[in-house]
Amino acid sequence: MTADLPLVVEDLSFRYRDRAEAAIRGLSFEAHPGEILLIAGASGCGKTTLIRAINGLIPRSYKGEVSGRILLFGQDPAGWPLARISQLVGTVLQDPERQILGTKVLNEVAFGLENLGLPRDEILRRADAALDYLNIASLRLRETYNLSGGEKQKVALAGVLAMRPKILLLDEPLASLDPASASETLGMVRRLADEGMTVLMVEHRVEDVLGIRPERVMFMSEGEIRYLGPLDGLERAVDYREVKLPAEVVIRRAKADPPPPPPTILPGVERRDDEPLVRFENVAFGYEAGTEVLHGINLDIRRGDVIAVLGPNGAGKTTFVKHAIGLLKPGAGRVLVNGRDTRQASVAEIAGTLGYVFQSPSHMLFAPTVYEELAFGPRNLGHPKEQIEKEVKEALQIVNLSDKEKDPPLALSFGQQKRVSIAAILAMRSRILVMDEPTAGQDYQNYMNFMDSILQMPGFEAILFITHDVDLAVIYANRVLLMAEGRLVADGSPQEVLRDVHRLEACRLVPTSLLAANLKRLEHTGRFLRAEALAHVSSF
Repeated sequence: MTADLPLVVEDLSFRYRDRAEAAIRGLSFEAHPGEILLIAGASGCGKTTLIRAINGLIPRSYKGEVSGRILLFGQDPAGWPLARISQLVGTVLQDPERQILGTKVLNEVAFGLENLGLPRDEILRRADAALDYLNIASLRLRETYNLSGGEKQKVALAGVLAMRPKILLLDEPLASLDPASASETLGMVRRLADEGMTVLMVEHRVEDVLGIRPERVMFMSEGEIRYLGPLDGLERAVDYREVKLPAEVVIRRAKADPPPPPPTILPGVERRDDEPLVRFENVAFGYEAGTEVLHGINLDIRRGDVIAVLGPNGAGKTTFVKHAIGLLKPGAGRVLVNGRDTRQASVAEIAGTLGYVFQSPSHMLFAPTVYEELAFGPRNLGHPKEQIEKEVKEALQIVNLSDKEKDPPLALSFGQQKRVSIAAILAMRSRILVMDEPTAGQDYQNYMNFMDSILQMPGFEAILFITHDVDLAVIYANRVLLMAEGRLVADGSPQEVLRDVHRLEACRLVPTSLLAANLKRLEHTGRFLRAEALAHVSSF
């Protein structure tokens, strides 16, 4: 009976008011107590729209044409206020920046409970219990503004858990988390489900979620359900290029396909050891007096470098990168860009050399259309009008958003917003491309395609990307920086840095199936390869 089911969705369709096409069409399914339902699919396929319909934001906050119905424990919540729905349905958004309102962590976690009018003692008891549950009690009195992206994600989740909902909706909960934190979060999600909670998890990091054995998987495509069933059927229902499956599965399936062409990386650029593009000389920095976030960073970025910056949440990765682009100035030491001290250069001047893609697209996007967003940077750098037109078109093509040119950026999905923010920097044609978590919120096929395209673009002399995705470093980097507690722990080739499993684990990085497959074959290959290429390595 539907009254016994936490969630029933019947023939649900929705079209946003400013869109010609429906975002979701004819969705029907149910969710059971104690079940984890993994929802996967390409960025923009309707996953977040489904979440908004279940938690009541559609049609209350997002207007448009809706049909079908949703039942929560057998009741139609169409006439309920959001406050009532939120006591049954808790939601953690893709971008924690959009969810966090409090200036202090404790205030943020207590916010929902205060709105329910609960007694102060119970509010504190529940808030502390949620912080303890997620092992982040140490953040209790921290300012939310100074937290890392991963720490903010955990705080947002704690605020939802404190409300004690019956249904938990997680929209890309792993996007900002380091691998160890992601593993801990997944273990916590499994525990919540085993205790009876119904969990719907939208997630692109499918391989990671498979480890906690979700009861069912839903794969969406263009607003419709393409597959809904047990885990074992997913591998047969999807192309290995669409979803990130375990490496040995991909290797087995890719053997029947032609081998991929060898990658082209930074065409026309030779790695050189002459004058560096960027130099860090004993750089130290702290946001607050007496507290250092970076300690004695020394390194050079040279022509031909494709650098992956790895490390746990709060390691200082973003702080380090913001020094390179002049957004932060060293407390001690100095940073040189093209031989010039960043203290004597404006951010605008440095932007001609380094283009920076922020971790959160909401920190970058402001223009009324995607085209205007992409044209803004080149226009301010003085590029000719005809050149700007060409740069915008090429950037949109690389990130697979050519059909969104006239759309408002902030009306797009989080994953699409992220790609717009990347395209905005691509259009500027800076000498060095710097990306903070470029694959956050991206489906596997899209991010592999745009990373391939970016590394083949003429014009970039070096690329640096912060990532929690070890496989991104395995496939694309020729140099890996490993950071922990504000220090540079390792600097070398991927083969040198990533083969030390104990050091990776000490830095809260989890060895992946692709890394294991590469280490197993390294004697034959001499370098790291993507799974499709490993499928054609002899002797295996």
